[in-house]
Amino acid sequence: MRQIILDTETTGINPKEGHRIIEIGCVEMINRKLTGNTFHVYINPEREVEEEAISVHGITNEFLADKPLFKDICEDFIEFIKGAQLVIHNAPFDVGFMDHEFAMCKASIKKTEEVCSVLDTLVLAREMRPGQKNNLDALCKFYGVDNTHRTYHGALLDSEILGDVYLYMTGGQTALSWNHESESQSSGPKNQPRKVNKTASLKVIRASADELSIHEAYLDKLEKKSEQVIWRQT
Repeated sequence: MRQIILDTETTGINPKEGHRIIEIGCVEMINRKLTGNTFHVYINPEREVEEEAISVHGITNEFLADKPLFKDICEDFIEFIKGAQLVIHNAPFDVGFMDHEFAMCKASIKKTEEVCSVLDTLVLAREMRPGQKNNLDALCKFYGVDNTHRTYHGALLDSEILGDVYLYMTGGQTALSWNHESESQSSGPKNQPRKVNKTASLKVIRASADELSIHEAYLDKLEKKSEQVIWRQT
């Protein structure tokens, strides 16, 4: 299964108001393993970037002045994502901008859905964590993904971070290999124990100081209602 973790940065929030894509960042994942293959480009939007947007991603008009236009990179971008499942956080935003750009430059496709399927990790996160903050920073904190190097939003960096978050959200076990031949394929006895490849290590997410403090406070309440608290005996 080929998946492309994708993010974009833009001049503003609404393509219907003439806003454009200024950065695309993609990382490739095959069978839940990052391949190291990426697509990353900055784009001259042929218009001014809003100050509010610059405060988010730090990409200035001066920096973009000599960058290629979207029409110059369009077909290479389509070729990179073609046939993959796109994994995007808040997919309608990015896909809306992509479709707008495809239409403007008269690309070989009119809409992203013609060549890709899309998985929205924001929708997935809201299903898994209803009523909680589910932006990328909140998910990094929840799953223990290091994003301390993320001063500004950046399409490639955010795609790399989202790739880690997505793997934790959907199971996390990417390097463990299970030998699970069906009984019809196996020549050995039925119900034979299966071997597990233990060469990979699982990440241990430890409780923070605040979480430990809350836990201890809860145990104090239990002690007032009971003579013994078993968790303090171990």
